[in-house]
Amino acid sequence: MTTPTNLTKAAPPLARRPRHPYRAALATARGRTGLALVGLVVLAGLLAPLLSGHGPTDQSALTLAGPGTPGHPLGTDDLGRDLLSRLLHGIRADLGVIAVSVPLGALLGCLFALAAAAHPVADTVVQRVFDLVLAFPGLILALAVTAILGPGRLPVILVIALAEIPVFGRLLRTGILVQRGREYVTAARVGGTSGGRILTRHVLPNAADPLVVQIAVSLTVAVFIEGAMSFLGVGIRPPEPTLGAVLSQSMPYLAQAPHFAVGPLVTVTALVLGLSLVAEALNREIRR
Repeated sequence: MTTPTNLTKAAPPLARRPRHPYRAALATARGRTGLALVGLVVLAGLLAPLLSGHGPTDQSALTLAGPGTPGHPLGTDDLGRDLLSRLLHGIRADLGVIAVSVPLGALLGCLFALAAAAHPVADTVVQRVFDLVLAFPGLILALAVTAILGPGRLPVILVIALAEIPVFGRLLRTGILVQRGREYVTAARVGGTSGGRILTRHVLPNAADPLVVQIAVSLTVAVFIEGAMSFLGVGIRPPEPTLGAVLSQSMPYLAQAPHFAVGPLVTVTALVLGLSLVAEALNREIRR
């Protein structure tokens, strides 16, 4: 008589439920490094009034003072303003702009994509609108908007949002079209599920992952757009500091006071690198 060895074996342990892909991505080395860099920059901007001992527009008799000057750890600019204070408040101004403009562009782009998914005629109209926006290079779009509204915070937000609308719109439209051709959508239709419920409960959740990655990428692009507009003098109006404005003011003094440009360059590099690492980590995890 054979012994029922198969019946006496211990049952295999249950498989561990996989972590959410976003959490898993941010737990990787790239994700952690990117979050650390972005977090440091964001924290510096939020704590700007506490970390800086001077106002960003306060002037002194010390012009182009070097780093380590008493009371001015990073030195002063050509007007005697504290560079640390202007750098920290510039971070705050830049973060405020991109925190509004990118979500606004993403929201409008997704609404256009949903409208395009509703009817073929709407799809054609939306695609032509996207083509029209994409026909303008970023710099030309920025100059056109500022020529109408003048320089300031609102034009910068509008330029970034307009540039991101077709990006998010086309990305979501493509995702919807791909998901609509999947078998689970066909099965839901056969089962009598309404088109609206299929879209909101099945199609959109599966098409949303690329949008999360794109947000991180668009934040990086927004940093460059805002910096370029401020550098060219068509962004936020002086004397309010921005990273691009501080960098622009340092250009005539690079040989005489190279420290003038170090702060904004290092900050922009850290912010862009951090966002890029986060985007790459999210993209790798989602594509698995």
